[in-house]
Amino acid sequence: MDKRTLGTSGLEVSAIGLGCMSMTGGYSDSPDRQEMISLIRTAVERGVTFFDTAEIYGPYANEELVGEALAPYRGKVVIATKFGWDIDPIERRPSGGVDSRPEVIKRVVEGSLKRLGVEAIDLYYQHRVDPDVPIEDVAGAVKELIEAGKVKHFGMSEAAAGTIRRAHAVQPVTAVQSEYSLWWRRPELEVLAACEELGIGFVPYSPLGKGFLTGTITAATTFDAGNDIRSTIPRFAPDALRHNEAVVDLLAGLAQRKGAAPGQIALAWLLARKPWIVPIPGTRKLHRLEENIGSADVELTAGELAEIEEAASKIKVAGGRYNEAAERMTNL
Repeated sequence: MDKRTLGTSGLEVSAIGLGCMSMTGGYSDSPDRQEMISLIRTAVERGVTFFDTAEIYGPYANEELVGEALAPYRGKVVIATKFGWDIDPIERRPSGGVDSRPEVIKRVVEGSLKRLGVEAIDLYYQHRVDPDVPIEDVAGAVKELIEAGKVKHFGMSEAAAGTIRRAHAVQPVTAVQSEYSLWWRRPELEVLAACEELGIGFVPYSPLGKGFLTGTITAATTFDAGNDIRSTIPRFAPDALRHNEAVVDLLAGLAQRKGAAPGQIALAWLLARKPWIVPIPGTRKLHRLEENIGSADVELTAGELAEIEEAASKIKVAGGRYNEAAERMTNL
């Protein structure tokens, strides 16, 4: 697979990464652990070198899974993880709030290092901006971790352009991670321009709209209220799904002409936006992993990109991407 460099940092990764969150839950009951370890290792064999996890996923279980799966590939892959949530380390239970106090960052990094089985974290994101801690203090704490050899690169997630600039002035930011796809384009307003100006890579999560852009979800699809986060998201309500099918129809039409899958067109569109954009679609299925990897070989012409843009401009996506409480946790 082709490689990309996240901004001007020199951090080189595969053009398509792998988001590992769902491998320990979030979209249904937790899948079989050994199957997920096998899937991660297959991803490496297929050329994926960029893996995304976080201490909050589980909590902790996802880092443990990723650490075990990638143990044979130390030094050959890039592992990104995240800090910033208030988690009871004994009960493994989040409070629902954030905590990016410098003393907490310096404590929790030790747990992530141990669970991942590494001496240094390749890319360490602040998962959500903490309104009670100046971002300069957060960047300063990560800078100290970099100087101590425990972290290699600093990242931010769901941060506004102004916040990114303030952090970058203290410790250069290597990558910004935010949701970005054809049905969530808010980063285009300010964040992408800030990243380009500052030489920061951009990592879209949910680049397939939590599965919707693959064309496998319809208004008749139901989501487990106890285990599937999509059951809480407004744009996955039946009426919204019915309305939003226009986005999938747009992708499906072009996919059919190019002999590709709708999801591959969605990922190829992201790759065509900027050479420093690296999407991290998540999956628990081998055939979907192979499909996502194949999107790196799908080339969209200037005419096809213009066609997508023109059609997308006429579609207004219905429903919020998060419920109100979750959206308030973002800094955008």
